[in-house]
Amino acid sequence: MDYQQKLAEKLTILIERGNGVLIRMNYIKKTCGDPKQRPSILTDKALESAVKYINKKFPNIDFRGNIQNLTGIQRQKSDVLSATSSYYDSFLDVIEFRDHVYELLNTIDACQCFFDIAVNFDFTKNYLDLIIIYTSVIITLSRIDDKKALVGMFNCAHEMTNGCSDSSYPRLGQMFLEYEHPWKKLTEEFGPHTRSVTAALLSLRMVYPRRNLPAEQWRSAQLLSLLSAPAAMLDSACCDTMACEYLPMEVMERWIIIGFLLCHSSLNTNQASQDLWKMALRSGLYLTLTRDEVLNIHKVSEDLFDSIKGYGKRIADIKECREQVLVNCGALHRERRQFLRGAMRELFKVLEDEPGLLGPKALFVFMALSFSRDEVLWLVRHSENMPKIKTLEDYIDNQMAELLFHMEKLRGLMRKHNQVVQRYHVQYLAQFDALALNDTIQNMYVCPEEESVLLSSFVSTLSALSVKQVENKEEFDFRALRLDWLRLQAYTSVTKAPLPLKEYPDLAKVMNMIQFHTRMVDSVEEMLQETSEVSILCFYPRVFEKMFNQSSEEVTMKRYLMSFPTVCSHFSHCGHPLCPEEIEAMEKRTLHLCVTFLEQIAKQTSAVVLEICAEQNNLNDQLLPKHCAETISAARHRKQKKPVPKKGEVQKEKPGAESLRKDRTVATNVDKMHLMLTELCSTYSLCSDFIVFDHIVVPTEFLISHLETRLTEIIVRMANYNQTTQEIARPSDLLAGIRVYTATLHSLSSYISVDVTRLVKSVLLQQTQPLDSRGGQTVTTLYTNWFLESLLRQASNSLIVHCPTMLCFVNQTTDNEPSFRAEEFSDVSELRALAELIGPYGLKFLSENLMWHITSQITELKKLVIENMDILVQMRNNFDKPEEMTNLKKRLTGGENVLKRMTIIGVILSFKSMAQDCMQDIMHKHCPYLMGPMKCLRDFISPEADIKVTLSIFELASAAGLPCDIEPALVRAISGMQTDNTSIDEEYKLSCLLLVYIAVSLPTLALDNNSSYSREHGGHNNNIHCLATAINQLAAAMFTVQNKNIEQHLKEFLLMASSTLLQLGQNVERVEVKNRESIYLLLHMIVEESPFLSQDMLESCFPYVLLRNAYREVYRSFIITLG
Repeated sequence: MDYQQKLAEKLTILIERGNGVLIRMNYIKKTCGDPKQRPSILTDKALESAVKYINKKFPNIDFRGNIQNLTGIQRQKSDVLSATSSYYDSFLDVIEFRDHVYELLNTIDACQCFFDIAVNFDFTKNYLDLIIIYTSVIITLSRIDDKKALVGMFNCAHEMTNGCSDSSYPRLGQMFLEYEHPWKKLTEEFGPHTRSVTAALLSLRMVYPRRNLPAEQWRSAQLLSLLSAPAAMLDSACCDTMACEYLPMEVMERWIIIGFLLCHSSLNTNQASQDLWKMALRSGLYLTLTRDEVLNIHKVSEDLFDSIKGYGKRIADIKECREQVLVNCGALHRERRQFLRGAMRELFKVLEDEPGLLGPKALFVFMALSFSRDEVLWLVRHSENMPKIKTLEDYIDNQMAELLFHMEKLRGLMRKHNQVVQRYHVQYLAQFDALALNDTIQNMYVCPEEESVLLSSFVSTLSALSVKQVENKEEFDFRALRLDWLRLQAYTSVTKAPLPLKEYPDLAKVMNMIQFHTRMVDSVEEMLQETSEVSILCFYPRVFEKMFNQSSEEVTMKRYLMSFPTVCSHFSHCGHPLCPEEIEAMEKRTLHLCVTFLEQIAKQTSAVVLEICAEQNNLNDQLLPKHCAETISAARHRKQKKPVPKKGEVQKEKPGAESLRKDRTVATNVDKMHLMLTELCSTYSLCSDFIVFDHIVVPTEFLISHLETRLTEIIVRMANYNQTTQEIARPSDLLAGIRVYTATLHSLSSYISVDVTRLVKSVLLQQTQPLDSRGGQTVTTLYTNWFLESLLRQASNSLIVHCPTMLCFVNQTTDNEPSFRAEEFSDVSELRALAELIGPYGLKFLSENLMWHITSQITELKKLVIENMDILVQMRNNFDKPEEMTNLKKRLTGGENVLKRMTIIGVILSFKSMAQDCMQDIMHKHCPYLMGPMKCLRDFISPEADIKVTLSIFELASAAGLPCDIEPALVRAISGMQTDNTSIDEEYKLSCLLLVYIAVSLPTLALDNNSSYSREHGGHNNNIHCLATAINQLAAAMFTVQNKNIEQHLKEFLLMASSTLLQLGQNVERVEVKNRESIYLLLHMIVEESPFLSQDMLESCFPYVLLRNAYREVYRSFIITLG
């Protein structure tokens, strides 16, 4: 008979089902209460009158007589039916659950079951859990304000669609009315179950008071300490009530408070019940029903007893307990948390050092986790519903991070050494528990057949275990054994059972211990969830974030901050299949919280790291050569024995003075930052990654991302570019700063496992692009803009001169103070630093911008050629006829303009050539083995090769900084200028005439006073020496695009230029003679720089004696100084 009741199976199934129904009811309540998620049918203006009418008349709604009020539903009946059906079905689940609970509770009462938490633990726990779940479902249901509207609208739509009401509607309506005052109805329902419930609750009178002790008693008993009794360190931690030792306090308090509310009659008749009830009332102000749904225990108890006669004393007890809670409870729990922080730290350190102790002392781990979880949950629910008291600091814990951190560490330790725990307990089960159980069975004076079969199977299962199974990594599954033990508890707990369990406490003790040991073998993860998951934090995001912010403000708590995001990994375990919609919302909320915490930690860490970098940069800046002048000057003063500075003058400290200390205990700012960094980096040691709702989260990636963003901003800021004043940092200074930052960042890898090299590569590679990954300007863009807008613009106006001898640009001597010194930004060291900063990609971007300026000049040159086309054609044909050339030259206009624009092109190309040479040096430094093959490939290309192949190889070589006969960037820019309006022949003609135009205009340069050649600079003072570069590269590019012979056209240019310059020599008395020699040198420069022209060609058309005399003349005026 007792076996057929299947009490154990029904309890297990109903608890699982009840949890789902409870979560579903809570989700409906939250959805209806949230304006953003509220069902649309409840907010639809067209249905407003229908909702009001249904709420007023529920459940007796006249569908036919008041059709006017229900017109909105009539029009949208199909939409209403589909929108409310899921809610209606959920409420039907409550009825179904209630019916099954009624039936089971009545069966248990009929069987007069025996309950004792210390004997039949699982049976008693499941019984009390079912009662609490059922009560929570009813209370949550009663708090759903829109339940009548939802059910009424469904039934209206159902009747309008099918012609009749739903068959379950009357019962559902009746249930809603009955539970309008839920506690009154529930106490009536549980009246018949008072004996069973009270017996089960009173079995806690030994367990609950022992758990509910102040921290002083925990401390004096050295609770959770493995070091308090060194001799017993290897002894197995076990007791008569194993499972009770880690039973959550909140669960027991729920049982006691709600149990005695439902069966309150025993409070007036049984002193033990009253004492247990009062102790629970003094434990806090709120109890959790589910999620963030709480019960104000004193208010609910007082309201209920106020409506029942004879409970005046109990109301006085409630008020007294509430006062005690307000005065003492906050401080009591604060002290508990303080004790647990130290105890958890000690326990973890010992177990980490000796993981073998996890076997015998596993119970200590789960007790520590459970106690800590109790305190976390208590603080969370009381922080959200904080009482109005003066001592609010008791409800604020800025050290919560440490407690959560140690919980996570212990969880991680159990997972890591799971095999150690398995190995120990497999041996314990086989070599001790099996023998102890067998002895217990032998000593029983009565053992019926059914029970005997179960007990014998237990012994045989345990005896068959061996360590080899653990070594072979076999999977263990003792769920069947534990379910059989629950069944056996149910069979032996009914009245007149053939084997009454209460008469065999030794059997219960052994089996409860076996159950714990089997869980250590096959369900450690489940045990960890049971004792330490704090998923309630998901439903209190405000409190959770507040705890994080409070902890992050404490320097000593920064090493524990990672516990907050890792705790988010718990939240995925609290969902239920009966409410899948909630899981999606939970996932979004959890990921948001997790990412927020990780971003905050990363933000703090990156701020400290970069502050240290900035400090190191300041120190390094003091050692730069630019600051040595003062030191040299001071040393010189000392040698000359000049007077000592006056007292008022502050002597500048030498670099390194900050390291001299008189007292090591005095912490500098750098010391404090390093301490902060150590604390923050320690938090990353908690775990390398964790999973949140199927998302793998890697905390260090958030740090890398933050550092990348901040470092990018800092590098751009260090460039110090001001568009208004056109100021910018020298490339060498910026490079020195970046090197300091990089070196300091690499020290971060000694704190945590972070790929700093990847970070630096990513940031610096972005700086070689025009825009970074976030669309911001980079140093490539800034320096490109500055060189174009400042240096090259002034060079175009001859305010700055290209200086071939020093390989830089220099300022011209003028009355006005120059805004910057050109050589400080354009010498070899600076351009090499620029090449390091912007790399080949940046150089390509710089080249493209330079080419854009060149093409704009070429466009203007073509316009000038077109204007003078007829004259230029005649000049080309008659260049060897001096009289005609003289006449034609008088008619030619814009010669100076042509040369000016060509000089600008020459200046730009000279700068590009300098930048490329420096890039070549840098490439040789970084990848010498790559440069050799590229050089060979460039040199291997013959003039007869396909021009496309030639250009592609030249482009490769040019990117590496190698000089090429034909400039590929210029070829690409000129070919991009081709339009549909002009044919290739016309373009070719314009190119030929442009060279004629330049050749015949060269003599006019002699008129300019600035055309004089400077030996010091190795060029002309108005940059006309850049014409050599412009003519050679422009001609090569233009004729490459037009697929013509470059050498032939340059020879033609040389002939024409020689002829016109020779005519210049014949004008002895004219002003043009003034800088004639300087202009002659220009012809030599053109030939010298050209890969297509030779000195032989020049001598064939221009006497070398003129060049020699010209050099002698320009060098004569230069004073040579040696030493």
